[in-house]
Amino acid sequence: MEKINDPFTYYYPSIDLHGLDRISAVIKVKEFINDSYKLKNYNIIVVHGKGKFILKKEVHNYLKTDKRVESYKSDNFNDGMTLIKLKEEC
Repeated sequence: MEKINDPFTYYYPSIDLHGLDRISAVIKVKEFINDSYKLKNYNIIVVHGKGKFILKKEVHNYLKTDKRVESYKSDNFNDGMTLIKLKEEC
């Protein structure tokens, strides 16, 4: 897992998963990726929080399987969020 150091990431669309369980969080991430892909937002942020990294693990496991995801990385300053880069349309 690679960490990023980009101050402009805070301008990307984001979703906050605080207070959700694992299943609900994965569903919300999937819907967010669907909407972002339709709107051609290819850089997005998922805020999952720190805690015991349960949501982070579930989100990363889902991102590994989604074919629209080109890459995902943890933020260098905040381990509680993940930057996702989606594949652009052909």
